[in-house]
Amino acid sequence: MLNTFTLEIVQASFETIYMVLFSTIGAVLLGWPLGTLLFMSERLNHRPILARILSFVINTTRSIPFIIFMVAILPLTRFILGSAIGVNAAILALTLGATPLFARLTTQAYQQLSSGIIECGLAIGASPWQMIQKMLFRETLPMLLDAITMTAITLIGYSAMAGAIGGGGLGDLAIRYGYQRFDTKTMMLTVFILVIMVQCIQWTGFKLRHKIQH
Repeated sequence: MLNTFTLEIVQASFETIYMVLFSTIGAVLLGWPLGTLLFMSERLNHRPILARILSFVINTTRSIPFIIFMVAILPLTRFILGSAIGVNAAILALTLGATPLFARLTTQAYQQLSSGIIECGLAIGASPWQMIQKMLFRETLPMLLDAITMTAITLIGYSAMAGAIGGGGLGDLAIRYGYQRFDTKTMMLTVFILVIMVQCIQWTGFKLRHKIQH
């Protein structure tokens, strides 16, 4: 029968997976349209004011250290969810923290497209939605998968920091046992599990990218 500590490790691991999975989905759902709108404003619709505003918002939010960002949005988290601690509260902070990162990665993926593809779409009179669906998304799908992989890996690190303010997961376990109780073995175990998670995400992302390219 599993002892209490082993159960805590298992529960913390699943909490981290849960947080990273849903915050990655949220960051993609919010960040992809934001990054696409920024690119369209810069390269296709030529709306420099909108492009500057979006770029400023993305760059500003990206420059804030995540631990400070989490503390700063505690009132918002409490207002939306009714609590500022726990796994679900951490998911909201993780999602909002990773959204500008994925938006910037999306824009960078589009910028790697050859100008000929974009000019071809403009020449045949494609609508903005047709440009996004038929050209931008399809041509950059492998790079967008790399962006999702990078975002998920970044969120593993963010989720560990979320444990510092009661976010749960392996970060919370590492702080309670490894830091507050000076338990080096627990600290090393949580680091090992986090490394395994990162490697699994990296391997999965590589396999999906390879499959799509072929």
